[in-house]
Amino acid sequence: MYPILIDGPAVEPVTLAEMKTYLRVDDDQEDELVAGLIKAARLMVEAASRRILVEQRWRVILDRWTEGGAVMLPLSPLMGLESIRVVGQDGTATEIAPNAIETDPMSDPPRIVVSPAPEPGRPRGGITIDLRAGFGATPDTVPATLRLAVKILVARWFENRGDVTGEQTLPPEALALIAPFRRTRI
Repeated sequence: MYPILIDGPAVEPVTLAEMKTYLRVDDDQEDELVAGLIKAARLMVEAASRRILVEQRWRVILDRWTEGGAVMLPLSPLMGLESIRVVGQDGTATEIAPNAIETDPMSDPPRIVVSPAPEPGRPRGGITIDLRAGFGATPDTVPATLRLAVKILVARWFENRGDVTGEQTLPPEALALIAPFRRTRI
């Protein structure tokens, strides 16, 4: 199973104006840098928490179904399932009927069950699941502590740009904010 990003977020969890206020930056000369740091910090927080912050579209590719057609999705929180397609022997993709799909977005990780689960006609990548994941479509839907973790990372990188310390971990104050949201590995 491997996830592929289809559409990234339309907005970041922290706006440029909000971040500039946090940094106490008044001019527009650093806008491109700050915007890039916001995106990088979002990606770091998503990786550390194993959660998608702002709505994104993903495709999950499977080789075959697990026993009983249950699939534990690698992306959380699940906002919605768009489609599930299975490639048949002839190479054509057939969409699974919505009434054959049971979703459990509240489980962690999110779980779907397809019944009956038709076997794909090829040994690799025969099942495609398209979904939307994230806390919501706007910055205010992202939990405040995760947004603060993004701000802390941006501020640290902005203030220490060019300084290479060899430190590869997130700062403790950011990790403490992320910890309650951290998904366990399955």
